[in-house]
Amino acid sequence: MELPKSQDRIMHRLKTRGPQSVKILSKQLVMTTMGVRQHLADLEIKGLVGQTQEERQTRGRPVHLWKLSKSGHARFPDSHAQTTIELIDVIRSSQGEESLNQLIASRSDKIAAGYRAQLQSAAPELQAQIERLAQLLSDEGYMAEVRLLPDGWMLIENHCPIFGAATGCQQFCKSELDVFQRLFGDKATVTRTDHLLAGARRCAYKITAHSA
Repeated sequence: MELPKSQDRIMHRLKTRGPQSVKILSKQLVMTTMGVRQHLADLEIKGLVGQTQEERQTRGRPVHLWKLSKSGHARFPDSHAQTTIELIDVIRSSQGEESLNQLIASRSDKIAAGYRAQLQSAAPELQAQIERLAQLLSDEGYMAEVRLLPDGWMLIENHCPIFGAATGCQQFCKSELDVFQRLFGDKATVTRTDHLLAGARRCAYKITAHSA
């Protein structure tokens, strides 16, 4: 189902920023509130968005926030999910959990080496390295971004293109954290703060530079 450009923009915003009010969407996307409401109503009919419970404010009336539905999230691709899940099941049943973990570890080694080679093209400063990694992740479908914090950076993955595989084998999530720690371990501490499989809407990693 192909969507109008404005509705695609709304979908992308809800994916990357989470539940939003009509007023905020209108301001962020430079659209009228009436136009946003009409698009949201159409997207709701299509089953792609829904409203959250009322968000209480300190003053004024409660605000309804809009979020992606399960079908809305499904519009963002999960690369070859079913095939990957089936392969994981075959390896696990025929060779055992340990063999599966070893394969994922080998995959992580290859990914880490590839990222390290790509990061060599970025400036040596830690922020530049993190921003380059976010670019590489986005190229792979993770919709990644970097946000500056008072005490470091937040590397955010707004989408997981291997969600099906990670659901079937959480070793993928463990290995991702391990890869990031290996990439920046000599310069910074990397910790996971948000985890999709733990109920968060995204995965996020806090990166804190080592003290001089």
